[in-house]
Amino acid sequence: MGVCINLTYLGPELEENFGLDLLFGLRGLRQTPPDVLVVSIDKESADALNLPDDPRKWPRSLHASLVEKLSSEGASVIAFDMIFTEKHSIRDDNAFAAALKRADNTVLCERMKVENVLLREDEGNHGGELNITKIIAPIEPFSQAALASAPFPIPKVSNKVSQYWMFTTVSGDKPTLPVVAFQVFTMQVYDEFIRILKKADPDQSDALPHDKNAIINTRGIGKLIQDIRHIFQSEPEIAEKMLEELQKSRTSSTDQKKYQIIRSLIKMYQNNSNSRYLNFYGPARSIPTIPYYQILAMKERSSEDRQQFDIKGKTVFIGLSQLSPIDQRESFYTVYSESHGLDLSGIEIVATAFANLIEDMPVQPVNFRVYLIIIFFWGVGLGIICKQLSTTATFYSIIGLITVYMILAVFQFKNYGVWYPVITTIFVQPVLAIFAGLGWNYIEVRHERQNIRKALGFYLPDNIADQLSANIESIHSSHQIVFGICLSTDAEQYSSLAETMVPKELGNFMNRYYETIFKPIKEHGGIVSDVIGDSVLAIWISAYPESVLKQGACTAALEISREMLKFNKESVNFKLPTRIGLHSGHILMGNIGAIDHYEYRPVGDIVNTATRIEGLNKYLKTQILVTKEVINNLDGFFTREIGEFKLAGKTKSVIIHELVCRLEEANEQQRKAYVVFTVALELFRKRSWDEAIGEFQETINILGSDGPSEFYIKLCRQNKEIDPGELWDGVIAMEKK
Repeated sequence: MGVCINLTYLGPELEENFGLDLLFGLRGLRQTPPDVLVVSIDKESADALNLPDDPRKWPRSLHASLVEKLSSEGASVIAFDMIFTEKHSIRDDNAFAAALKRADNTVLCERMKVENVLLREDEGNHGGELNITKIIAPIEPFSQAALASAPFPIPKVSNKVSQYWMFTTVSGDKPTLPVVAFQVFTMQVYDEFIRILKKADPDQSDALPHDKNAIINTRGIGKLIQDIRHIFQSEPEIAEKMLEELQKSRTSSTDQKKYQIIRSLIKMYQNNSNSRYLNFYGPARSIPTIPYYQILAMKERSSEDRQQFDIKGKTVFIGLSQLSPIDQRESFYTVYSESHGLDLSGIEIVATAFANLIEDMPVQPVNFRVYLIIIFFWGVGLGIICKQLSTTATFYSIIGLITVYMILAVFQFKNYGVWYPVITTIFVQPVLAIFAGLGWNYIEVRHERQNIRKALGFYLPDNIADQLSANIESIHSSHQIVFGICLSTDAEQYSSLAETMVPKELGNFMNRYYETIFKPIKEHGGIVSDVIGDSVLAIWISAYPESVLKQGACTAALEISREMLKFNKESVNFKLPTRIGLHSGHILMGNIGAIDHYEYRPVGDIVNTATRIEGLNKYLKTQILVTKEVINNLDGFFTREIGEFKLAGKTKSVIIHELVCRLEEANEQQRKAYVVFTVALELFRKRSWDEAIGEFQETINILGSDGPSEFYIKLCRQNKEIDPGELWDGVIAMEKK
């Protein structure tokens, strides 16, 4: 996202409008080079000299005096950021021209004028418009007397000024005022510059004049600058060669200032761009400034006071610079305008640009490719942190990284003028990374929760799985008393089967076995609560007794029995006849366990009874036995009462019924036999042992075989031999499970 933002206009615009301001603010004020000075034309000077506020109406003889004062004080270069394109008094103009000529180091400002030209087609129709920029030089006496002249266009728009033109593209790459002033300033080292150029490329050095007077008399400073720039553009490696040669020729005795001036001059020409970012030193008046009138009054000052206005060797820029926002004209909004209330004047911007050239320290944005690489890898790093670490660790890590990055960025900006991106890296990408990390973690947590929910769904009821996947703490409190029906199954011959099969084969076989049992339970609303060995416990639960639960449980039991017949037929070598028992009542449902192990299961007598009923099938040679509570008021099923039993380990008896089939599936043979069985059971309870045996035998004769009848015949014979006593109430006590 950071890269995408910066591939549009938005990223660079944010960096220039806000990032640069932030870096200037964190850097603080910077010391101005000692070689630059501003002479301000201000209201203070106008009042002191009894002159109009408009400097265009000031007598030029006064400017002549100023030039003479500055020249006599040893100013290296005198540059006017004023327009002299109109004639005034001949006497004053001649005096000013003479002063410029005598100083032989002055640079005047040229005016840039945009003219709108209408284009006409051959038929005379309007063919559009063309904007032509003209350079208007100072009037002839001044342009001939001055050492050089140059324009200095500054965009007067609502946006703040952050760059300046080194060369004007609209006028044939003509050098601007700070570049020309700097070239004039460096004429003191021009001989050394030519010597180094000659070592780097003798042919190119021969194309330039070696005599400073020849430059002034024949070519002019502006033409010299364009020629040198053309050499550096045509052969870019010359700059590196010259810098290497400069470094080689440097000795301990080398004048450091001279070395720095030559190096800065080479670096200026090495830069191929037409514009540079301004490296401001601070708010208005950060560059040493002397009011106009104080320069004129220097002779009247004592030698001690004059030392405060040391001008020797400096480049002096003269122009409008007011101290009050009310009086400000020709001022420009900059990074320091809002915090200090004053815009920078045009002359201060010229002086700032010149000072940057001397130091070779403009604001330099990192190469755009490097810029995007920084944005990319910074974003990747933030993304990894936000994805891998916890929220708290992420917060502190990002704060730490931002702090380190800002320290490095401010250090580079303060000491080298290198401008690293800060808005995208500090304010945009961390926020995006945090939200992306939170979003990603949310997706992962949700995905993990879904996986947990899915895994829990294999072992727990859906509502409990949902509850635990959302809040594991609820494992200690998820208990409820409900009405439930318990279905217990058990497989015959499992032990012998386990002995004959290898574990892997047994596992595959049992998985198919359980699938056969689970499917009817799930389809009819049951929950598989527990699986131990070959036994399955399933439940149907509700807040209140419901016939639909009984209907589902009984239907599931019949389908399990039917599906197991198919399963055993398909299994040629291995059979697992399955017994089923059902009982209903109130049970406790919840997570039962301690420490780090819990199981969600039903607890109560209903569960134990259902298990005992399932075991009763073994003695009665039946498949599905249910209690009276299960089939009470339940229609649609064909059942028969088996008797009243006190199951092993129980103190209370239960009435047991055999669940045979659905009502519509019962045949006449079964109906007739079960009527006879009912009569036999009643005779058994009346202690009519012989008559009961006869009826039970009749049941067997009708059905061919009947486990319950065989069970009762055996029991009747035992009771004939050993009378159960007068207190016997027909309840059969089972001593074994």
